[in-house]
Amino acid sequence: MGVAPQTADRERRYYGLMERDATEVLKNALALPPETRAALIDSLIGSLDEEVDAVAEESWKEEIDRRLHQIDSGAVRLIPWEEARRRLKSRRER
Repeated sequence: MGVAPQTADRERRYYGLMERDATEVLKNALALPPETRAALIDSLIGSLDEEVDAVAEESWKEEIDRRLHQIDSGAVRLIPWEEARRRLKSRRER
């Protein structure tokens, strides 16, 4: 049993519009400052979570606190993203 021609045509028009809308949203999002894009990403990813894993959330909070303490105490040295990306690429190529 196939889809009625009118329905199939309507679906193509709908998904075509949705794809253009998503492209426009992406274009606008990429023009935002990095901090705003990061907040937007966090919100979008959060919107995908239908249920929250309380144990995982607490574990992430503890990990974030641990890393912030390492940064604040000087136990770790921060590096620019470009350097981190270069190091990661170098490791993958080995």
